[in-house]
Amino acid sequence: MTDDNQFKDIQFIEFIIKNIVDEPDKVVITRQTDDMGILIILKVAKNDMSKIIGKNGQTVKAIRILLHIIGSKEQNRVNLKIEEPAE
Repeated sequence: MTDDNQFKDIQFIEFIIKNIVDEPDKVVITRQTDDMGILIILKVAKNDMSKIIGKNGQTVKAIRILLHIIGSKEQNRVNLKIEEPAE
C-alpha cells in the first residue's frame, strides 16, 4: 500500500463528516489497525450526534457501507465506531 492510499479511509470520513456537522472543528478521527482490520473512531460535538446517526440510523449505515467498499478495495475490513461526547 502506498502512502497516498494508506489513509484514504480517513480522508473520506473526514470530508463527509465535516460537511455534515455544524461544528467541524470539534470532529476528531482516530484510526487503529490490528489483525481484525481497521477501526475508525469518530468523536463529534454532542449536538452533531443526531446528524451523524440520521433518522433510524440511515446516515451512519450509509457511511459504514461506503467505508466497507473502500476497505474491500484494499483487502481490509474497515469499521466505524462513534464515541459519545463527554460534554
